[in-house]
Amino acid sequence: MIEIEQGSGNVYADLGMADASEMQVKAQLAAEIGSILKDRCLTQVQAAKILGMPQPKLSEMLRGRFRGISDSKMIDCLARLGRDVQIVVKAAPKSRPEGKVEVVFA
Repeated sequence: MIEIEQGSGNVYADLGMADASEMQVKAQLAAEIGSILKDRCLTQVQAAKILGMPQPKLSEMLRGRFRGISDSKMIDCLARLGRDVQIVVKAAPKSRPEGKVEVVFA
């Protein structure tokens, strides 16, 4: 019988990666960028020009290899694609000693 384990919702945390929260945020941002590009039927060459990055770097990002791309650059890409991006900082609940980082798409 195959044993199945419930994931945490963050595959990077499940794999024990130290920067799991950051990687999860980047994965969500990259997925949204990819979705917008697909909806607009843009080639990677066209998209790279709009986003101000080399096409090979865009290709890597869309394939989940985004370690060399900052969150800030990904947020800039979303803005260049016509998305408003808000960063909201608020106090964590007292029941949780540490804050968390999450991406919410409206």
